[in-house]
Amino acid sequence: MLLKTPTLFINFKTYKEATGQNALKLAKICQDVSIELDVCIAVVAQSVDIRLITNNLKIPVFAQHIDPIVYGHYTGHILPESVKEAGAVGTILNHAENKKSFEFIKKASLRAKEAGLLLMLCAASVNEAKKLVRLNPDFIAIELPELIGGNVSISEAEPRLITNTISTIKKINKRVKVIAGAGIKTRDDVRKALELGSDGVFVSSGIVKVKNHKEAIYELASAFKSFK
Repeated sequence: MLLKTPTLFINFKTYKEATGQNALKLAKICQDVSIELDVCIAVVAQSVDIRLITNNLKIPVFAQHIDPIVYGHYTGHILPESVKEAGAVGTILNHAENKKSFEFIKKASLRAKEAGLLLMLCAASVNEAKKLVRLNPDFIAIELPELIGGNVSISEAEPRLITNTISTIKKINKRVKVIAGAGIKTRDDVRKALELGSDGVFVSSGIVKVKNHKEAIYELASAFKSFK
């Protein structure tokens, strides 16, 4: 379950094609391609599917969210320690589909670290990334919300957003890695994002919603071969 960069992060969201047994099947394909190409692939799964995946596979798994809580009276919340114990190596926070206040993110980030989880914070702009990087995450994912799920990639539409985010973040904390997301669907999209300096890409529907999962994953993962 060693996670190394550059990394292909695949967000399962709550798609039927990536829920329950389907999540396990898709993660198995990700693992097979990862081994075949010797490329790091991490899956971002629903909390209820984490243990199913980690009990059967050896692929890095991130939770889609955690809450800034501790053991106790928090019915319905996601406890960071539960995610860790289920086998997750990390979590994302502040995805465009689950935006939170800075105070929430600050508290949840601290809890993630206390639980021993890697942390990816999602940002929609350079200014937001600049603010979030001060929380000392492991990754910042830069994603334009309007491109998520679309047919135009961030590396094609807004390459300067990637480079500006990288330069801004590195001035504050060189340790933090930048992941590019939104609209990435082809090998060329990935290649350009990596050429611009990103440490990986964050994808979803371009993988999960296609008919041939292995073909789609192989297409994107193959672009990483020249950047190892």
